[in-house]
Amino acid sequence: MFDTRMLVVILLIALVIFGTKRLRTIGSDLGAAVKGFKQAMNAGEREEEVKQLNQEKDADFDATAAKRETEVKTPPKTSA
Repeated sequence: MFDTRMLVVILLIALVIFGTKRLRTIGSDLGAAVKGFKQAMNAGEREEEVKQLNQEKDADFDATAAKRETEVKTPPKTSA
């Protein structure tokens, strides 16, 4: 459906309309935008992983604290 000839024609039309300097700046701006988007996505994933790890630590801490509370509440057995 999308042939290489069509791509070449589109690129030539863009070159005629914008010129080489403008196309170069458009390309670098587009590349910077894509790079920034990828960095933001990676930062969001890292934040999500940290949040999940913190939740797991809190859950482990709560389970350990609950276990300690039950151990403290039961009186020690005496053999008297």
